Amino acid sequence: MGDPVADGLVASLSSPGGNVTGTTFLGPELLPKRLGLLKELIPATSRVACLWHPEAFAERTNGDMKKEMEGAAKALGVQFKYVGANKPDEFEHAFSEIASGNFDAIFEFPSPTFFVQRRRLVDLAERHRLPAMYNAREFVELGGLIAYGANILDLNRRTAIFADKILKGAKPSELPVEQPTTFELAINLKTAKALDLAVPPTLLARADEVIE
Repeated sequence: MGDPVADGLVASLSSPGGNVTGTTFLGPELLPKRLGLLKELIPATSRVACLWHPEAFAERTNGDMKKEMEGAAKALGVQFKYVGANKPDEFEHAFSEIASGNFDAIFEFPSPTFFVQRRRLVDLAERHRLPAMYNAREFVELGGLIAYGANILDLNRRTAIFADKILKGAKPSELPVEQPTTFELAINLKTAKALDLAVPPTLLARADEVIE
């Protein structure tokens, strides 16, 4: 979940209070960081297409992500347009719209569907020769250009621990919601080369994973 408190799922992170607990990936909070990294990688970026999944999260989380994106874009002098895709069969149309819009790059909003369909999204970006910023290193391992975010697989493992505790009698209301504490920056140099992009050495030095 992006923000379970704002979406009304729990009373607070430390004391959920109801029948729901788990992990959060800090969806809205990380968007400015991602856009800043994209701008650092491609300084000339001025027009960005935001690929998003309108039905991925509750209205409050979606609203917070848009608010964070708008603030970051304004600060960096970047214009952007939302391009929605709710289902995999809408991906082709979304990328065709992006490719015809003279955008400098794609900025992917978090979505469980996007993560599951990451191979297809990476392939579409490659086909249209579009630099793309993703929210998990798994996209970069498949050929995506750059990603920054929490370790999704680690969050899944932590969720399994929650399930184990609850099955053994723990009350969800008493299990604090966990937030990620470590974040990964991954860059694919092979993809950068194919897109004729020179990755700044200062950015490479901060990367947790560099694929050559």
